[in-house]
Amino acid sequence: MSTGKERAKPRIGPEGERIAREYLERSLGWRVHAVNWRCRFGELDLVASEGDWVVVVEVKTRASERFGTAEEAVDAHKRRHLRRLIECLLLTQPELRGRPVRLDVIGIYMRDGVVHRLRHVRDALDGW
Repeated sequence: MSTGKERAKPRIGPEGERIAREYLERSLGWRVHAVNWRCRFGELDLVASEGDWVVVVEVKTRASERFGTAEEAVDAHKRRHLRRLIECLLLTQPELRGRPVRLDVIGIYMRDGVVHRLRHVRDALDGW
């Protein structure tokens, strides 16, 4: 039961995805094909290209590292789930087939709407 005193928790995830997309496009010159791509198994945050590579980007946005880093949130269970989503992506998007694929993780740390750090971890599936 709500007492009416709870503060609404700001949703920083969509803002982090927007920041990650801008970073990929403006700073790295990548092409982003899809944002929040969905299939029956779930959702991929960003699908991009770096040269010939198809890069699936998992974005984790945090206010602090109090409960671990954003990158640590992409644990073995999450990586298995992302592999399944990537397989679904490749089955349903024929234009992406035959290209090398990798998973990158972008951790964004924000406080009061300001980005304090952006960390880009390439090939988070270790050459999947």
